[in-house]
Amino acid sequence: MKNTSSYPAWIDLHLHLDGSLSLKTTRKLAGMQGIPFAYSDDELKQIMSVHSDCCSLNEYLERFQLPCSLLHIREALYLCTYELLEELYNQGLQYAEIRFAPQKSCADGLTQHQAVEIVLRAIADAPLPCGLILSMMRGDDNRAENRETIEVARQFIGKGVVAVDLAGAEALYPTHLFREEFAMVRQADIPLIVHAGEAAGPESVREAIEAGASRIGHGVRSLEDPEVIELLKEHAITLELCPTSNLHTAIYPSYDQYPLRKLLDAGVRVCLNTDNMTVSNTTLHEEWQHMIDTFALTDEEIRRIVRYSIEASFAPESLKKALLSKL
Repeated sequence: MKNTSSYPAWIDLHLHLDGSLSLKTTRKLAGMQGIPFAYSDDELKQIMSVHSDCCSLNEYLERFQLPCSLLHIREALYLCTYELLEELYNQGLQYAEIRFAPQKSCADGLTQHQAVEIVLRAIADAPLPCGLILSMMRGDDNRAENRETIEVARQFIGKGVVAVDLAGAEALYPTHLFREEFAMVRQADIPLIVHAGEAAGPESVREAIEAGASRIGHGVRSLEDPEVIELLKEHAITLELCPTSNLHTAIYPSYDQYPLRKLLDAGVRVCLNTDNMTVSNTTLHEEWQHMIDTFALTDEEIRRIVRYSIEASFAPESLKKALLSKL
């Protein structure tokens, strides 16, 4: 068995802030807002993490209700961001890109601009280099909020914000419904990431590619359409794989059914990520260990995946070069 700690350039490019609050941080956030918490750690974990019998993406998304309810004030946004990056740094990561939907933090008077500003301040103070991705949300009553997210991203691109993402229930709100938002992102010259090919099929990945996405969140169902695989290769688009999360959303029944080997053999660029450390009760090292053990990854394959991660990141070129040199 290979030990993942022997490979230094670990990067998580698909990590949701609200899905990765530790239990300790969650208690702090509740305390600073005067919210009584009578839960034991086991009870809190039951609320914030999925069970082994989780059967859909929609059920998975229910675990975000509590953490999202705690992220409506500046102090909470700063603390959760800083402590998450501190945790990743202590795990040995050397770069991360975290994402959150600023529109979800506006219930108590914050604007999206203010929410992003405070998260960027926490990133600047944290020990780990990090880029911030702003997520638009799939839905049918938040088009104005999504447009505001794009405008805020335009104001902060190059100042800590690195991309715009589309997240949420992709089977309920198909990717093609957001063509207007995608056009706005392209017009603002902001890199685009789209969650696709998870709850929805390969057609959602095709639509994301047509929208100009430079990376695809998940994208595992691309394998159901050989033409989509060719498009991914033609455009050198990287799939942000999150194995444990995909098991929890019932796309695959077990790690040995996960399509990492098929994607690598097909020549698709992939990287490994956690998605939501708390919701899926995982870490990046555990994700790597599952894949290394399940598919007997060679040193060359591990280096290739890490190289894909570095190249697909929005990290400064100097940091990319430093990380590549470690391979």
